[in-house]
Amino acid sequence: SGACHCVPNVSIGTRTSSASLRVKPLHYISWMMGHEGTGSILSLLRKRCWALALYGGNSESGFDQNSTYSIFSISITLTDLGYQNFLQVVHLVFQYLKMLQNLGPQQRIYEEIQKIEDNEFRFQEQTDPIEFVENICENMQLFPKPDLLTADQLMFHYDPEVIRTALSLLTPLRANLLLLAPENEGSCPLQEKWFGTSYSCDGTARLCPEQVFMVSVSSDIPEEWERRWESDFELNADLHLPAENRFIATDFNLKKSDCPDTEFPVQILALEQGALWYKKDNKFKIPKAYIRFHLISPIIQESPDNPPVTDSSSSLSLVLFDLFINILAHNLAEPAYEAEVAQLEYNLMAGEHGMVIRLKGFNHKLPLLLKLIVDQLADFSAEPSVFDMFVKQLKKTYFNILIKHDKLGRDVRLLILEHHRWSVVQKYQVLTEGLQVQQLMAFAAALKEELYAEGLVQGNFTSAESIEFLQYFTEKLRFRPPPAEVPVQFQVVDLPRRHHLCRVKSLNREDANSEVTVYYQSGLKTLKEHALMELMVMLMEEPCFDFLRTKEMLGYQVYPTFRNTSGVLGFSVTVETQATKFSSELVEQKIEDFLVSFGRRLASLSRESFAAQVTALIKLKECEDAHLGEEVDRNWYEVVTQQYLFDRLGREVSRNHQGSRWVEVLKGFSREQLVSWFLDHRGNCSRKLSVHTPGSEVCWGGRFCGTRTRTRVEPEVMSSPCMFHQVVGFGVEENDPPHQNRAGSAPSSYGPVSELTFLPAAAPTLRNATLITDIRAFTSSLPLHPYYKILS
Repeated sequence: SGACHCVPNVSIGTRTSSASLRVKPLHYISWMMGHEGTGSILSLLRKRCWALALYGGNSESGFDQNSTYSIFSISITLTDLGYQNFLQVVHLVFQYLKMLQNLGPQQRIYEEIQKIEDNEFRFQEQTDPIEFVENICENMQLFPKPDLLTADQLMFHYDPEVIRTALSLLTPLRANLLLLAPENEGSCPLQEKWFGTSYSCDGTARLCPEQVFMVSVSSDIPEEWERRWESDFELNADLHLPAENRFIATDFNLKKSDCPDTEFPVQILALEQGALWYKKDNKFKIPKAYIRFHLISPIIQESPDNPPVTDSSSSLSLVLFDLFINILAHNLAEPAYEAEVAQLEYNLMAGEHGMVIRLKGFNHKLPLLLKLIVDQLADFSAEPSVFDMFVKQLKKTYFNILIKHDKLGRDVRLLILEHHRWSVVQKYQVLTEGLQVQQLMAFAAALKEELYAEGLVQGNFTSAESIEFLQYFTEKLRFRPPPAEVPVQFQVVDLPRRHHLCRVKSLNREDANSEVTVYYQSGLKTLKEHALMELMVMLMEEPCFDFLRTKEMLGYQVYPTFRNTSGVLGFSVTVETQATKFSSELVEQKIEDFLVSFGRRLASLSRESFAAQVTALIKLKECEDAHLGEEVDRNWYEVVTQQYLFDRLGREVSRNHQGSRWVEVLKGFSREQLVSWFLDHRGNCSRKLSVHTPGSEVCWGGRFCGTRTRTRVEPEVMSSPCMFHQVVGFGVEENDPPHQNRAGSAPSSYGPVSELTFLPAAAPTLRNATLITDIRAFTSSLPLHPYYKILS
């Protein structure tokens, strides 16, 4: 059987008092329990490969905390090995709680938490007005008027007795244990009446004498563990309190510029091994900064000019890269945790062509975090047990992508469009064939030998300080530049001028949901045509929902999308429906009917309505950034795609000065131009690709997935299916494959995931479409667009 995903939940009831509102004892305790640094519960669990994540605490609202009681909960995401040692995991939790009780409240730690939260409150980013109003209304029910703005965010008063009282209630005898795991299937004869959830409870409910409202359930816990928890059990010597946090910022002065101010980032350092872009923040004026680096490597994507012998051998490097990022994040989790709680954020991502490192937070301590990440990268190592754990979890991640129809459909569409892209199926295959830790270490060494490091620094740093960041990469890693320029995008196939159809069988036989995406490829276009396509899709959103959702009632997920696939423009219409109600062929026909009606709607659009839509798009593009992060995201897109057109929004709204005034591109569009643009993508000359991922018409167990409505604009560069943030929770959250259990082996509700199964199209409405049943064979004969960037 595959790796399990289980969450033991330890819930302990406590009392609520008015004094606790200002002291917040449960917040202090949850900070300690959820700590991930040396000496913490999670640190020990990770070293034993028993757990991936731990979440603990009290939400301070609603069911968790009210005038009657409070609940303190601890949830742990276990590995296979952790599930087998479930009671020992729980024992570690109880040992840590007992240690906190023995040592008593720690004023140093309480004041550290106070300082961190005070810093966060002073320099918080602007929130949505409605959220702000809701928050104040909730605070009015609990706090006095002077504290309405601060009480839910700050810790006011250190009172060791209040904390000690709360700690004394967190004992094993007051705890409820809940174990969620696929292995429990078949051994849970009871069923709750609201949602039909299966569960078991071997024993009887009894009322704890010291509790008035909390009921504890007696289960089949072995007597030896019950006796141990009732006694004065010993503590684990490896558990200890957190050390002093060296990442807490204390310097909030704004730095003076050491170079001329610029409207957009400028390149301040260019080396053979990399380049650095920089912009000093003089708009938001906060003591924070953003640091981002893209470490581009030639070994992640094999060269199209030198294709490998087999698909699996070529996708091996991608799988090893995903493993590398995850184990690096795992190695960082403990030493970087203090930075995380001090409001410094970091993110590691396995991009399509390189490793992306993102940092943000108070500039005072941000360089410390960057150096820690680079040091861990330079000294990368992987214990065999950790390697095996992440191989299992990554396999689970790939599996989860494949069994979800929307992600499978996206993977198939990009596999057709982007030359030399490797599918998630191929990556899953690599893992099933087996990997060794030696392969990962060899890959890591090769990865660090040749790199091109490109970075962007914005915020409260000087240019001299920023230059040191790139220099630290080059000095610590000592990499040489790649022998040739490494492209940071894919080449895209030039689809023939006809309709092509690809129908792929869903891998989840219990999922009745289907997805149909009809994509129209436009080609290599200019900034003006980019804006025209964006305007067209914006006009399409409301009628698309009205026609396909409200009138035809095909499904909740109905949306048009403006697509930029590695520089090649296009648009699509997507509908998610249920195979038990509508066939994918029928949905395709309804999308065609909508596009016909939309063409008529465009032709009859009044000039006033057209002008209003144009004005709305211009205002959207001219909207001021709410915080520094929005500006950084926009500039980083230009760096990571190596386009460097930082004034892209301005150019889409206006073009070169002509005569005595600016001629606005968007305002220069006419309704007739838009109608002509739309019709150019339709008819027999269109480059049309339909991707169907039909669900099961007979759903096992009769379970159906709910959906939400959305509209999208998707630039599809850097579109990796696997993105990893710090220590990623890899556990399957839904649709886990069944496992062997005590009642025997249940029949699998999933088809084979080692290959794609292509389906025929029997509907007469699709008889003129060319069916794709072998993606590699289809794309190998197609011409490729050159690498292209939309710059003018």
